[in-house]
Amino acid sequence: MHPLATFHYCPRCGSSHFAEHDARAKRCADCGFTYYANASASTVAVILRPSPVGGDAQELLVARRAYEPARGTLDLPGGFVDPGETAEAGVVREVREETGAEATVRELLFTIPNAYPYSGHVVHTCDLFFRVDIPADASLHALDDAADLFWLPLADVRPEHFGLNSIRQGVERLLHLLRE
Repeated sequence: MHPLATFHYCPRCGSSHFAEHDARAKRCADCGFTYYANASASTVAVILRPSPVGGDAQELLVARRAYEPARGTLDLPGGFVDPGETAEAGVVREVREETGAEATVRELLFTIPNAYPYSGHVVHTCDLFFRVDIPADASLHALDDAADLFWLPLADVRPEHFGLNSIRQGVERLLHLLRE
């Protein structure tokens, strides 16, 4: 299916003569406007802490999704980058909005393409997975899109419990990286 299949009218002039131009774009036959479906930038925060059991064990901060898509499944804090915002600023903002904690970006780990269903439309994204730190004494609260937040021992992390495809792939990749 064309990525703009749900767009029936030209966003510039409102004409219904808005048709496929190529694999990623639609063009208006009346005003000439061409709209491309480009990937949106989205961030994912990988937040780890030492396990209270000690040793080399670590825990991953996970959220439970409050809304569709994949409501009730596990997720990692993150979300869309706002216009005019860097990806780093976006992940810091998303961590604050979903957990109440102030974050510091350590590094970009990897990226994964995603198709995110939203409001009857598929939004193609490029998900940027960042290693992020929060203060050890941060008081965490499930806010915004998160129904719950909790620390999950890495030994108990099961990628199949994460509802969004790119997050599931990212968790698999993260676990692989941490084993190396």
